[in-house]
Amino acid sequence: MEDHDTGAGASAVGMSGASPAEPAGPSAGRFSRHAGAHAKHADNQGENQKGKTRKRRKRRRGRKVFARDENGAIPHAAPAANSASRMPEPAPIVPQPRLAVSSVPRPPQHELPVFAALDLGTNNCRLLVAVPGRHGQFRVIDAFSRIVRLGEGLSTSGRLGQAAMDRAVEALKVCGEKLRNRKIRKARLIATEACRSAANGVEFLERVEREAGLKLEIIDRQTEARLAVSGCGSLVERDTRGVVLFDIGGGSSEIALIDLTRGQRSPRLANHIVSWTSLPVGVVSLAERFGGRTVTRETFSAMVDDVAMRLKAFDGRDRLAHVLASPQFHLLGTSGTVTTLAGVHLDLERYDRRRVDGLWMDRTSVDRMVEKLIGWDFQQRVANPCIGADRADLVLAGCAILEAIRGVWPSERLRVADRGLREGILSELMADDGVWRHDGRR
Repeated sequence: MEDHDTGAGASAVGMSGASPAEPAGPSAGRFSRHAGAHAKHADNQGENQKGKTRKRRKRRRGRKVFARDENGAIPHAAPAANSASRMPEPAPIVPQPRLAVSSVPRPPQHELPVFAALDLGTNNCRLLVAVPGRHGQFRVIDAFSRIVRLGEGLSTSGRLGQAAMDRAVEALKVCGEKLRNRKIRKARLIATEACRSAANGVEFLERVEREAGLKLEIIDRQTEARLAVSGCGSLVERDTRGVVLFDIGGGSSEIALIDLTRGQRSPRLANHIVSWTSLPVGVVSLAERFGGRTVTRETFSAMVDDVAMRLKAFDGRDRLAHVLASPQFHLLGTSGTVTTLAGVHLDLERYDRRRVDGLWMDRTSVDRMVEKLIGWDFQQRVANPCIGADRADLVLAGCAILEAIRGVWPSERLRVADRGLREGILSELMADDGVWRHDGRR
């Protein structure tokens, strides 16, 4: 139920997309060897043979437009009467040594620093590798995402299962190879709720370090909420007065209240967080408790009530009461739940991040999409290209969490974000490294 990833296929860092330098003119490389041979042949002839030499040279030059036959012979040159139809003779060219394309040196270019962020969650293992772009932005040059369901069975056993750990380790090995194949300036590799709450979470990460060569850190819930906010800064417009940002994960759901009415707006959206909470419930844990394949309306209502009770215990939930009625207040969702709703809303034949990320949905549209999903059975959810078999048993649990959030912070508008912790990590790493500090171009 996490974000939909499409990966990236960018050129190597610090290299342009242009081809290596070619010899001047379209025919220069083809003719350079023969020009040297003709010049040498001409030097060995006497003055009394000038006319003959010219004729022979002309015939030889004419031959170069023909391919050799299978026996190595060259067909006779065309008669002189047809010479007007041939291409003009190239000017003599000073012979040069031939260089393989790969050995032609490229012009020196500024090599951009490379940063990486890895997020091992309850449901997904995801990696982003990027280079800085214009101020506050970056360009993704590599990406990886795989549903591993690391938290499968965790809510009942309190431990990570063997099969789930094996799936996660295999995905992390792929990430490790990607990282080792690049010169990374800075990276941050994090694990969230599954490893945070599992009795064997630390033991599992020790195995990851041995087998995948990656050392992950378990972050606390406050850090997770801050990173989610940092990753979505560009989706909050300048005239916005308040935002409730939520990240519905596999094992937990982070909610941050952002007040933009106080003082000057900071380039870092996370500096405007006035209250936050992390609910120990996500799409995987909620679906395991209430069932995800067959969800009746009564079951769905029970899931909404369960999450609503947890939100009532959130002491800081009223910190945006002064802006809730403003048209400049809105919800901002960064999770697979809202991106799935957006894809269904757009009736996409295939999930398209470019159309989903940043999409605005009004209250009526959200109501209609939730109602549509409740009305679908499991096979209908599987058949939808924006849901599929991997998310069909989780999407209604995510909708229940969304409905509980909308009940506490009603809003006429919801903005959809196909981004989150990894983007937040990259933004903070690059800002801390100062890559945007003195570059006027960015």
